[in-house]
Amino acid sequence: MCIACDHTIHRSKHHFGWNRDFTPALVAKSGSTIHFECTDSSGGQISKGSTLSDVINLDFGKVDPVTGPVFVEGASPGDVLKVSIRKFIPSGIGWTAHIPGFGLLADHFKEPALHMWSYDATKLGTSAFGAFANVPLKPLVGTIGVAPSEPGLHSVVPPRRVGGNMDIRDLNEGVTLYLPVEVEGALFSLGDTHAAQGDGEVCGTAIESQMDVEATFEVIKGMELKSPRFTTPGPVSRHLDGAGYEVTTGIGPDLMTSAKEALMRMIDLLSAHHGIKPIDAYMLCSVCADLRISEIVDMPNVVVSLYFPRIVLQ
Repeated sequence: MCIACDHTIHRSKHHFGWNRDFTPALVAKSGSTIHFECTDSSGGQISKGSTLSDVINLDFGKVDPVTGPVFVEGASPGDVLKVSIRKFIPSGIGWTAHIPGFGLLADHFKEPALHMWSYDATKLGTSAFGAFANVPLKPLVGTIGVAPSEPGLHSVVPPRRVGGNMDIRDLNEGVTLYLPVEVEGALFSLGDTHAAQGDGEVCGTAIESQMDVEATFEVIKGMELKSPRFTTPGPVSRHLDGAGYEVTTGIGPDLMTSAKEALMRMIDLLSAHHGIKPIDAYMLCSVCADLRISEIVDMPNVVVSLYFPRIVLQ
């Protein structure tokens, strides 16, 4: 229970997709701090004790639920909603899956895969991936946003100019996020909490983990904003920097193809030098490796690099 919070929204108050006509789960004043109970991105379909059959039988109509929405008093179209992420309350369990047809290398990996994680929810140190890797944890919120102005129900899967399923690994505790408001009350929701994720979330899932999140809201008038922006309170990768990185590249005229090539070269490296199965290397990259655009101006080719933290394998 959050003593400093003004309200709590229980995880039963969730929805799928975005809709300006959703009935608010809560009406709150600007300046309020709210405790959100979130489920995991599978909507509870994958949990402790789950097996590969749960991935195979996943109901996509129940994935990526978000808790809310919150009607913030005083928020009007043209305003900005300032969201301060105060705290994560982790559950201690999580999962990473390769879901056929989903992910950056869906054409290369056809079979489903699942890894279940357990971790100390109080210390948030590392979590083991088999006998060969320990991933440093850093909770984040994958889906966070407000309702778009267009009428009707909009899928929660793609990110939007008003936020949503952005899967930015740096939306952590202490971050301040700014969202453009397009409807009265903003209709804010969040969910899809992760215990760790690499930039790109390349296999389509991170360490998906049920958590509660505490956040404070403030309506800002007169700030022009066309898409989300955020401020971090300090370094964003220090938990991974201790032993340096292995880096592979993809070079060519197409950004997406180059990203896939950089990832494939890393999977090849991890398999050849560390004996990691390709599918495990793929999922491991999704939770801790970072895709970066290294160069995009020397036409006709671009350079995409994949940074894999060596500390994970120590």
